[in-house]
Amino acid sequence: MFDARVKAVLGPTNTGKTHLAITRLLAHASGIIGFPLRLLARENYDRMVAAKGERHVALITGEEKIIPPEAKWFACTVEAMPLDRRVEFVAVDEIQLCADPDRGHVFTDRLLNARGMVETMFMGAETIRPLLQRLVPQAEVETRPRLSQLAYAGPQKLTKLPPRSAVVAFSAAEVYAIAEAIRRRRGGCAVVMGRLSPRTRNAQVALYQNREVDFLVATDAIGMGLNMDVDHVAFAALQKFDGHKARPLTAQEAAQIAGRAGRGMRDGSFGTTGDCPPLPDEIVHKIENHQFETLQTLAWRNSELDFTSVDALIDSLSSPPPFPGLARGNDADDFITLAMLAREAEMRGLAQGRNRVRLLWEACQVPDFRKLADDTHVRLCGRIFKHLAEDGVLPDDWVAGQIAQCGNTEGDLDTLMARLANIRVWSYVAARADWTRDAASFQAEARKAEDAVSDALHERLTARFVDRRAAHLMRRLDDAEGDDLLSAVTRQGEVVVEGHPVGKVAGFLFHPEAAAETEEERKLVLRAARRALREEMPRRVAAVETAKDDVFALTPNHRITWTSPGAEAAEIARLRPGDQPGKPLVEVLASEFLDGAQRERVRARLAKWMEGLVAKELAILTTIEAKAEAEGALRGPAFQLREHLGLVPGNTQQSVSQDLRQKLKAIGVRAGRFALFVPEALKPRAMALRAGLWAMSRNIDTPALPAPGLVALQIREPAEGEENAPPPGGWPTGFAQAIGWLPAGPVLLRLDVAERIAAELGFLTRRAPAPPPTDLASRLGVKADALGAALAGLGFRLLEPPPLAENEYGPPTPLRVAQPRPQHHQHQRGPRQGRPGDRHGGPRQDGAPRREG
Repeated sequence: MFDARVKAVLGPTNTGKTHLAITRLLAHASGIIGFPLRLLARENYDRMVAAKGERHVALITGEEKIIPPEAKWFACTVEAMPLDRRVEFVAVDEIQLCADPDRGHVFTDRLLNARGMVETMFMGAETIRPLLQRLVPQAEVETRPRLSQLAYAGPQKLTKLPPRSAVVAFSAAEVYAIAEAIRRRRGGCAVVMGRLSPRTRNAQVALYQNREVDFLVATDAIGMGLNMDVDHVAFAALQKFDGHKARPLTAQEAAQIAGRAGRGMRDGSFGTTGDCPPLPDEIVHKIENHQFETLQTLAWRNSELDFTSVDALIDSLSSPPPFPGLARGNDADDFITLAMLAREAEMRGLAQGRNRVRLLWEACQVPDFRKLADDTHVRLCGRIFKHLAEDGVLPDDWVAGQIAQCGNTEGDLDTLMARLANIRVWSYVAARADWTRDAASFQAEARKAEDAVSDALHERLTARFVDRRAAHLMRRLDDAEGDDLLSAVTRQGEVVVEGHPVGKVAGFLFHPEAAAETEEERKLVLRAARRALREEMPRRVAAVETAKDDVFALTPNHRITWTSPGAEAAEIARLRPGDQPGKPLVEVLASEFLDGAQRERVRARLAKWMEGLVAKELAILTTIEAKAEAEGALRGPAFQLREHLGLVPGNTQQSVSQDLRQKLKAIGVRAGRFALFVPEALKPRAMALRAGLWAMSRNIDTPALPAPGLVALQIREPAEGEENAPPPGGWPTGFAQAIGWLPAGPVLLRLDVAERIAAELGFLTRRAPAPPPTDLASRLGVKADALGAALAGLGFRLLEPPPLAENEYGPPTPLRVAQPRPQHHQHQRGPRQGRPGDRHGGPRQDGAPRREG
């Protein structure tokens, strides 16, 4: 026989301690290794299975038991280590947790009592060396140096953190807030918390390890040996709630977390981020040099318990430490639960005899994963004990029902987290083979429920905190070969970069996809789009230069649109007033994708199109100017018409002589009662162009125009005191006259129709009042009772017949139309707006307008 070897391998993080322990474990014929977290136990179980096969490797945690009949090597949580099993090798990781006031007594018990038949190994921080050597004097102590350097990088903004960074916070709310910020600014992150199941945690870590995201947001759970490719650790806070109060992190705790940066021979860095203040210089020095105060005491609780009675059990749990260096820690959940149940007479009555007291203690040891801060957990443990004491097993329907409820996958993140905690409780219960009739079935159902909720939680986390498109684009944009981005612009204008749609290009403007909600997302999308549009914009400039005129159009807000093949019309320029009404300036809409030379090429093409449009729609003006050159008296009116785009409002009866009127008529110009105009300028296309240029010169949108062919527009009856009704809604003062419509009481008349009717009535009444034409009301588009108001708008009076004498018989005197009284020079103020209605195309007698022709 020989004495079993006890060895302590101590040192900072990234020294290869755990790797050494696993290697030594698998080199022995059998062995057990204990980890501080279920996540770690599961992670290393998978490594051991890969090396030795499922038949020979077991996993034992509070919630999970996978124990093949031929199992030789066991990966466990420290609490679940089967110390009654004789094995050659025993190891405990993170042994410095002996000093933890809540769980430390379990680690201390393993330090003092867990031994392998051939070899025992403890791995942890240097801080435990003095106490370990005092409590286990036979232990050989080996100190391992860190394989890489760890350097302080100072505070950094979230937006400036380098890729492959882990941000550490100390509450779920902080983790969510930071993860949300990183998603908005950096494309997304993985989330790791101690409350996650191994399945969810592994799925989240896979997101990070597979480089689908470059950032990790975690609680201090990552400090306990979770190995990932982290280059930088950023603290979002320097305080944590330890279950009792908020307190500052110790230098050792900060080092344990910061030590996750760097792996193998790759150096790492650490710092702070967000609102967290910089780390104190003293702590930075300790972390960088791995120099920390040694532990003064280790937590201890008596493991040799007295089960003769409940009180004896409580007394034995309360025993003082047997020698210096050990101290009682905080009362653990199992002890608190036992003390509360011991106050109940029913529980005491059932807990009679050693077996019942032991059973009560086992029920109290069900972990309180839910942390509900009420007596819910105590009630659960009491019920479990009562069923076991009275029936020997738990009711199948109760256990099955509780597990079934846990499998619900609906709810938000917090709901699913709470459900996972509840599953862990029932997984622990189901793992006790002596508590149920069909433990294997319940364990399978619990695993199924946990897997379902874990997958749902992973999906929720990913959907909320990962923008795969943004993350992928950001990574490719940051690559040295970013110029090789695969990008394209479809015929419909959709911009696609690396297979991700990032927005649409309309004309020369880029519109980010609606999903880009924040300024950071828009910047990222714009950055990607620039690469895609480098070649597209020059192509579009060339397409505009060579395009036919029919692909350009004017909008009511004076923008010029361009319709490229396969795409919708897009605004590319706007009009500004020029020196002449018919020569507006063209201003290309600002676009960061066009340089000065390209903008000038586009402007020149659109200016040429605009000049051609005016020349085409108002070609008659050029003809009139050419004819007017032959006689000086005609040049002035021709110039006026050019300045007013074919229509100069105002009465010309006094300003234009009869001789000049005839000469103007000969070249296609009408000098009428209401305006000097060219009839062709009243055609729909010419009218629309004139309306747009008039509105543009006044910096207003072009109002809606009447339908082509109408000669009269109904508006409304003039109110008391009004001579004419106001124009249609949206028509500003002067607009109707400018485009060729005159108000006539309750209607608007097209200028040429108003001139024709006014000329006819003027001829009829040239010597004396005369009866109006029988169809006059219809031609004006008004009812009979509104005829007077309409005629007044045209400058005529409707005379009522004189009353008949009392003894006078015969037909009544008809209505008569008269010229205006001499003192009323209505038309010298300028033309009045009018309404439809001539003999061929006026409204019907019921007032509804008719189309001309």
